[in-house]
Amino acid sequence: MSGFVEKPEPIQVPGLVHLHTGKVRELYQNEAGDLVMVASDRISAYDWVLPTEIPDKGRILTQLSLWWFDQLADLVPNHVLSTDVPAGAPADWAGRTLVCKSLQMVPVEAVARGYLTGSGLVEYNESRTVCGLALPEGLVDGSELPAPIFTPATKAEVGEHDENVSYEEVARQVGADTAAQLRQATLAVYSRGRDIARDRGIILADTKFEFGFEGERLVIADEVLTPDSSRFWPADQWEPGRAQPSYDKQFVRDWLTSPASGWDRKSEQPPPPLPQEVVEATRAKYVEAYERLTGTSWS
Repeated sequence: MSGFVEKPEPIQVPGLVHLHTGKVRELYQNEAGDLVMVASDRISAYDWVLPTEIPDKGRILTQLSLWWFDQLADLVPNHVLSTDVPAGAPADWAGRTLVCKSLQMVPVEAVARGYLTGSGLVEYNESRTVCGLALPEGLVDGSELPAPIFTPATKAEVGEHDENVSYEEVARQVGADTAAQLRQATLAVYSRGRDIARDRGIILADTKFEFGFEGERLVIADEVLTPDSSRFWPADQWEPGRAQPSYDKQFVRDWLTSPASGWDRKSEQPPPPLPQEVVEATRAKYVEAYERLTGTSWS
């Protein structure tokens, strides 16, 4: 059992129809048929959406995605139409709202990995493969791969795990042409992001994207290259053979699995609220990632 510890009631706004509550985002449709995506300050860990929010997190994710969309514009079009807050919406929506094209979404998490960790490491240790792709002997947690790989996953509902699948399975589900476009776009965007991050002292270990079609054109959607959708590691602390320090929910995960939390991950009980020091440390990591990547200060 997992999901929301306390599922929020969506805010009702005149002229908008609420479509979906995700782990972080609320999705609406306006009268023109465009999607309105609002990033909350919610945070999830171990398949639970926690009861404690991280101040500014939704704005940081939104503003960082917008910055990346600009860096990637020559590689792949994106779904953003405007950042205007709809009339009648709360003032708090400013900076965290994207008005987006409605796309025919591809039901695949498009994952790129340049380094071995996470679920990829688990599979590698069992079979020397990741999503069926053979990898060399001798790799450890944090090893850089010989070249980036496309390791797709099926999309899961809130509270469920995404499941890694082979490229052949993706081609079977969505067609060979779409699978080939997904792989090409995913690896191109990852490579651009990796190079930009590396210049700023950050390793982009892996990341996931969502794509949809606008007619025949593949478009990148949702968020892109944020600490929620990517593993970012400080390059000066990279040391293969151990878990790497990261710009993400590390403080949250570490506290939840520590004796201090009193929470048993294997139980069906929801996790407890986060203490203030964990909230502040987590927010600081998101801010640091934004500032290092964009070269601008968060205000």
